[in-house]
Amino acid sequence: QVQLVDSGGGLVQAGGSLRLSCVVTRQIFVVNTINWYRQAPGKQRELVARITSGGTTNYTDSVKGRFTISRDNAKDTVYLQMNRLKPEDTAVYQCNTWSWWSQGTQVTVSS
Repeated sequence: QVQLVDSGGGLVQAGGSLRLSCVVTRQIFVVNTINWYRQAPGKQRELVARITSGGTTNYTDSVKGRFTISRDNAKDTVYLQMNRLKPEDTAVYQCNTWSWWSQGTQVTVSS
């Protein structure tokens, strides 16, 4: 059974940091690109960052220089380090690959 389990969200003040984690079923993790998406209330889901099995990364423009996606192959885990958070980063964050999604973790940034 394929599972993606995320964690690490919370409430933080603007300028603060959070690190999200996504543990992925190993057989899926080792060969696939893992994505982080977010969806704010009333807005469309947005691709935030992605990392390939080889470690190549991509970011949406609004988070470049603030967020870092990485993967730990020994732990089957993808991380999203979020620094200098802004109120507009407030959203539910989910990790994804193909048709599989995590349950979502809430990130709230207060001004």
